[in-house]
Amino acid sequence: MVDAPFLSVKNLTKYFAPTAFSRGPVVRALEDISFDVARGQVVGLVGESGSGKTTIGRSVLRLIEPTSGQINYGGTDITKLGAAQLRRQRRKMQYIFQDPFASLSPRMTIGQILTEGLDIQVIGKKSERRAKAEKALAAVDLPVDAYDRYAHEFSGGQRQRIGIARALTLEPEFIVADEPVSALDVSIQAQIINLLRDLQLRLGLTMLFISHDLAVVEYICDTVIVLYLGRIMEVAPAAELYARPQHPYTRALLSAIPSLDPLARQGRQVLKGDIPSPANPPSGCVFRTRCPFALAACAGAVPPLRATAKGNLKACIRDDIA
Repeated sequence: MVDAPFLSVKNLTKYFAPTAFSRGPVVRALEDISFDVARGQVVGLVGESGSGKTTIGRSVLRLIEPTSGQINYGGTDITKLGAAQLRRQRRKMQYIFQDPFASLSPRMTIGQILTEGLDIQVIGKKSERRAKAEKALAAVDLPVDAYDRYAHEFSGGQRQRIGIARALTLEPEFIVADEPVSALDVSIQAQIINLLRDLQLRLGLTMLFISHDLAVVEYICDTVIVLYLGRIMEVAPAAELYARPQHPYTRALLSAIPSLDPLARQGRQVLKGDIPSPANPPSGCVFRTRCPFALAACAGAVPPLRATAKGNLKACIRDDIA
């Protein structure tokens, strides 16, 4: 008997409608997104800016409200939870933000930042909350005396460790890591990625890892979901996707990874033009306007996500480029 997925997203759609302060057309940020995450797995979301990665991450935790679709977490559809139920559910689900400078309040001590979630959830006495916060600091290799200091006293890398510690204080099962190293110096990025990988393995965390850095994703993720303009282009185990990408967009992304191999540089597939506006996406396959293999038929219908002979899932009508 196959175990039910730890997280199952079905037909997730998110439209941003114009408001009184932002006139314009409806922005189609996500269209019919479906994927599963097994317990203990790290699933990567990759794609260019504007592909919908962060929108998925925030929708899964209901930091923004989906337009339609289901988000089943541990057998519960969290899109149907009321405010009180959602608050209890969020003890198990935490978010690591991209910007370690903007995500930490300059007016709060690190201790206040780390125990805020415990206060909201009314977990333990004050001394117990401090003990949990200090335990989280130790888990991210920061000294206990950081508890009484302020965010401006720490470097960018240390601030991101604090952001990770904040996510750990509630002892979650599931974490969304949204571009957690993109704002850091290259010399610090490897330290944070190694820390996340170590914590994931040691604590048995399930993780949705968002990044535009394909080299980072290859290192930390078990499965990779490739997104383009709010739709899934390809899904595959990381090793298989990097060795044998099946979708033209995935091939283009992988060929853009810097390499010292002159043969690899010669075989690069360079995408022309910019990603279209999600307010006016192309008909049919949304990638067709930049795809070097596009046919006239690509404009006719949205290609379904289907299995290839290699076992990957890809949204492409062509089999001759596999």
